[in-house]
Amino acid sequence: MPFLVSFILLGVSLYIRLKMRESPLFAKLKATGKTSQNPLKESFTNPVNLRYVLIALFGATAGQGVVWYTGQFYALTFLQASLGVDWKTAYVLVSIALAVTTPLFVVFGWLSDRVGRKKIMLAGCALAALTYLPIYIALHHFTRPATFSSLAVVLLLIIQMVYVCMVYGPVAAFLVELFPTRIRYTSMSVPYHLGNGWFGGFLPLIATAVTTSASVKTIFGDGARYTGLIYPIFVCLVTLVVSLLFIHETKGHKIDADAHHGRS
Repeated sequence: MPFLVSFILLGVSLYIRLKMRESPLFAKLKATGKTSQNPLKESFTNPVNLRYVLIALFGATAGQGVVWYTGQFYALTFLQASLGVDWKTAYVLVSIALAVTTPLFVVFGWLSDRVGRKKIMLAGCALAALTYLPIYIALHHFTRPATFSSLAVVLLLIIQMVYVCMVYGPVAAFLVELFPTRIRYTSMSVPYHLGNGWFGGFLPLIATAVTTSASVKTIFGDGARYTGLIYPIFVCLVTLVVSLLFIHETKGHKIDADAHHGRS
């Protein structure tokens, strides 16, 4: 039923798209004949452009993707499959945490206009890498029959979803500011969708494969349930390193500039 109802949303979004005009910057480029004739080729055969696509992927969207999928999807699977929480209870707890934190997407987007995109996104990745393990150990503790606490579980889920809002709220503005207008849409789409679709999308599969591995169970015993966190923690750390080394703050960068905004 939700899938069928989504056709209504599809119709609304199609109507909006057909009524929208091109952005002023793109319209200006088009009027002056400066648009890219082959943005895909220009994005990936030009060494400078390709470098920035890879920097955006490994320095921002890969970490953003795994933080998003860990906080909103893996947590739900972990509650049910690993901790044995009833599916209905798990969905209610996650839904409450989602409802509480959803406004924070706007809050962190607004905050990034004032303090910078990079600081907030990297803070979200750093906090995730540092606290995922204790958060999931605490989830295990508070879902045991003797110590079960719905409030504690919701609070732990909220913490993870705050990280999601921190990395996701500023990312659109960050990507827009990183790439020049003539190749912006193509260049930002690839790292965004790879970061979310591949690095984030494969997280449940990778985490499940790791935690259910016979060798992992032999080595870690009961602690094997937490080994699925190795993957998102590792990706977050990679994002931190790449961003610190290769990306300047993009806030304040003029989006009509012809050049990229980052470390040379």
